[in-house]
Amino acid sequence: MAVQSSTGVTETGQRRGVPAAHLCIARHGETDWNKMGVLQGWLDVPINALGREQARAMAPSLTDAGFTAIWSSPLVRARETAEIVAAALGLPPPSCHEGLKEKHFGAVQGIPKQELAELNPVLLEQILRRNPAAAFAGGETMDEFADRVLGAFDTIGQCHPGERVLVITHGWVMDVVTRHIQGLARSAVLHMKRKNGECVWVEVAQHRQRPIYP
Repeated sequence: MAVQSSTGVTETGQRRGVPAAHLCIARHGETDWNKMGVLQGWLDVPINALGREQARAMAPSLTDAGFTAIWSSPLVRARETAEIVAAALGLPPPSCHEGLKEKHFGAVQGIPKQELAELNPVLLEQILRRNPAAAFAGGETMDEFADRVLGAFDTIGQCHPGERVLVITHGWVMDVVTRHIQGLARSAVLHMKRKNGECVWVEVAQHRQRPIYP
């Protein structure tokens, strides 16, 4: 979060001599597994026809945003979304950052939620509530996940001072960002879920991230 000085002026990266980066963080287009209710995690699942349509629909609303670059999770559902938008906006192919990947859900990746209801109904209830404190055997902890995600946005911001950048990533990643910029605990349960193609704007400067509304 930005810090306010005694004069009431917010000390952003601009004030300190390093222009802030403005990131538009968006969720990838729909996949068949999204539609079927299967946890994808790090498994590589491509976007479907609707997902490609969602990606194409993002471009007109972002035409005047003034992006200089697009970054993406390396997972194909995010990367393909980013490639479609980049082509439509006339931008270079997206760069990928491992830190933008979805949360690793361990042993339950690839298991339909209907099946999980029988195997582990308590875990399924946590997943449906998008509870960040849910424990996934063989997967990432809440703090491991949040640390790598926020670190990735810091890195991208440092690469693009004073620029606007589009970032295509995943649903649970966007939950981490939403909690962070709203000043909520990492363990807070959000009563919302970002839709495929939905975006949020964040200013990144001096290892601080705060919401912006361009």
